[in-house]
Amino acid sequence: MTTAKPARARSVDLTGRSAIDDKRQLSEKVAMYVRERIMIGEFHADDFLRTERLAEQLGVSATPVREALMLLHSEGSVRWEPRRGYRIVPLTQQDVSDLFEVQAHIAGELAARAAEVLDENEIARLEDIQTKLEQAAKDGQAALVDEYNHEIHRTINKASNSTRMRSLLSLTVQYVPLNYFGTIEGWAQASAHDHSAIFTALRGRDPETARAVMSDHIRHIGELLTEHLRKEGNLS
Repeated sequence: MTTAKPARARSVDLTGRSAIDDKRQLSEKVAMYVRERIMIGEFHADDFLRTERLAEQLGVSATPVREALMLLHSEGSVRWEPRRGYRIVPLTQQDVSDLFEVQAHIAGELAARAAEVLDENEIARLEDIQTKLEQAAKDGQAALVDEYNHEIHRTINKASNSTRMRSLLSLTVQYVPLNYFGTIEGWAQASAHDHSAIFTALRGRDPETARAVMSDHIRHIGELLTEHLRKEGNLS
C-alpha cells in the first residue's frame, strides 16, 4: 500500500487560471487540485490519499479535504475503503475520451450559436489575438499561447448567450489539467492551426460548420492529451 505525496499546492479555477481568492468553496478547490494531480500522474492509481497529509500540504484544515474526498468519491475519481481510506481509481483512455467527447459536443453547440451573433469587430479582435497566439507558438511561449487560447474560447462561449450550457462546459473543464497543456507535445501547434477553420465559419455566419470544426478541435486536443498520458504511463 502506498500513500500519495502531494506536491506544493497551486489552486486553479475552472478555466485553469489562478483562483486563490475566488468565491468557490474551498472543498471544490481541493477537489480540483486532486483531480489535476491524478490526471497528470502526480497521484498514482491505487495510492491512498491521507486527509491530514493533504490538508498540511495545501495549508487548509481537514474539513474541506474530507468534503473534497467525498465529492471525488461520488464522481468516481477515488474509492472509499473502510478502515483504509480513499484510494485513487485508475484513469483509463475511455475516461479521457468520454470527457472530451462531452466537451466537444457542448463547445461545438456554443460555437454554432456564437456564429449567428458575433459582430465583425469582435471577430477581427479574435483574429488579432490568433495572430499573437501563432507568434507565441513559434517562439515557444507556452504560457502566452494558453492565455490567448483561453481568451479566444472564452469570447466565443460568452457570445453564445447560453449561460446554462457554458456552466455545463465549465463542469467538464474542471477535470482537465489546463495548467499543464503547455507541456503537451503538439498542443500549441494545434491551438495555432485549428482555430483558422473556426474563424472562417464565424465570419461566414455558418453555424453548422462552426459546430463541426469546434468539435473537431476539442477532440484533437483530447487526442493529444491521451497520447501524452499514455507516454507518461498515466493511463490504465
